[in-house]
Amino acid sequence: MDRLSATGVLPDTFGGARDDISMQLSLIWAQIKAPLLVPLLQVTVFLCLAMSLMLFVERVYMAVVILLVKLFGRKPEKRYRWEPMKDDVELGNSAYPMVLVQIPMYNEREVYQLSIGAACGLSWPSDRIIIQVLDDSTDPTIKDLVELECQRWASKGINIKYEIRDNRNGYKAGALKEGMKRSYVKQCDYVAIFDADFQPEPDYLWRTIPFLVHNPEIALVQARWKFVNADECLMTRMQEMSLDYHFTVEQEVGSSTYAFFGFNGTAGVWRIAALNEAGGWKDRTTVEDMDLAVRASLKGWKFVYLGNLKVKNELPSTFKAYRYQQHRWSCGPANLFRKMAMEIVRNKKVNLWKKVHVIYSFFLVRKIVAHIVTFIFYCIVLPATVFVPEVTIPKWGSVYIPSIITLLNAVGTPRSLHLMVFWILFENVMSFHRTKATFIGLLEAGRVNEWIVTEKLGDALKVKASNRAPKKPRYRFGDRLHVLELGVGAYLFFCGCYDIAFGKNHYFFYLFAQAIAFFIMGFGYIGTFVPNS
Repeated sequence: MDRLSATGVLPDTFGGARDDISMQLSLIWAQIKAPLLVPLLQVTVFLCLAMSLMLFVERVYMAVVILLVKLFGRKPEKRYRWEPMKDDVELGNSAYPMVLVQIPMYNEREVYQLSIGAACGLSWPSDRIIIQVLDDSTDPTIKDLVELECQRWASKGINIKYEIRDNRNGYKAGALKEGMKRSYVKQCDYVAIFDADFQPEPDYLWRTIPFLVHNPEIALVQARWKFVNADECLMTRMQEMSLDYHFTVEQEVGSSTYAFFGFNGTAGVWRIAALNEAGGWKDRTTVEDMDLAVRASLKGWKFVYLGNLKVKNELPSTFKAYRYQQHRWSCGPANLFRKMAMEIVRNKKVNLWKKVHVIYSFFLVRKIVAHIVTFIFYCIVLPATVFVPEVTIPKWGSVYIPSIITLLNAVGTPRSLHLMVFWILFENVMSFHRTKATFIGLLEAGRVNEWIVTEKLGDALKVKASNRAPKKPRYRFGDRLHVLELGVGAYLFFCGCYDIAFGKNHYFFYLFAQAIAFFIMGFGYIGTFVPNS
């Protein structure tokens, strides 16, 4: 044995074995790559570029519409008749329509007082408004607290009803549907809906109801959301950027062009006659609000969005809560598209262009393509080209189009332009969850009807607590690992290493940055506080 070692036979043997294995792997890779991987990747790149162009055209179109709306001052007050409500000496308060205000809630310990107090503070003739608290809470302590709060406001002369049911069938849609069955609702003309963390200003009804009173073709008046905790951490700033674009651009474009947009489920006022004609609340998907809006639009009703009317609410401040919310918001629209696509095509009450807008722009591009192309193209396909240099992506597809889309999105939140790089990485990570949820919705897979109420902490309560408690550390890890995020992060990191060693595409900086973002989310969101700037 010593002689064998001394002559170098063993090292040569092992070295030769390693060379043989490397050569065999290289041959296998070469045999697979040319006939299989290259064509497959080329087709995938083509499809991704096509989807990118669809998204790009949609974003540019909406930017042009918004520019024209701002340039010509097409405010809702000019497009529709709007006059302030006036007193009638003869009729008295009966001249004002009867308004129902619904507040659905579920175990909302932290915010129930805020929402009920804001609703009871709405300025409107006291005998022409009914506050209806729909409490689906399963915690008996919270139920008692909510009921006591309702009794407290009732003792002040507020017409407030506390309603409960013995099940949670249909979740929010089920609660709203049950609330509409109450006998006293029959005397109401309009219904305003506010989630448990929403706090409307006292003049909310004075600014929305006139649109419905003076324009019988309008079914819905939607207000904009104002986030009270946008500056809490980096994650809430990223959410603000995405949602500001939705409200500043998407909702405004829909309202200005086709008088259609997705009801946001809260901070809106419905004409009860339109709600009933559309078939009322349905719980067949997790986006009951969008479902109702599409059905009402197919009946010929119009919607109005008021971008200058803002209602305070709270953003999810934990990654876990945000993931659940985004699953519902991505899975629900895809599932609704599956259920309603043919119904929209066959509808005879709306014109062809509106059908195209709803099917192509509203559903296909914004709710499906946007999620899929963001993850598949930028997190899977583009990194894969590092291993297959035969497949090239044109610069307009890998740089110019995504850069323009990003800049157009950032217009909604100018104060966060300096956070654009973080927003891109954050959105790419979230596109993974949205893509997964989209396919679940399209295929009606296991979690298609999963409904987990978004955790709310209550901004006012947090402010009070911060005055007493010591500051929390800037960084904290989540309660569990997310294996899939870590897997995608490892894939991107490996692609970056390969690009440095052998690649020609020079994507390594992006690949490493995106890998770090996936690792951060995989290990649990790290809350990074951002200064108010």
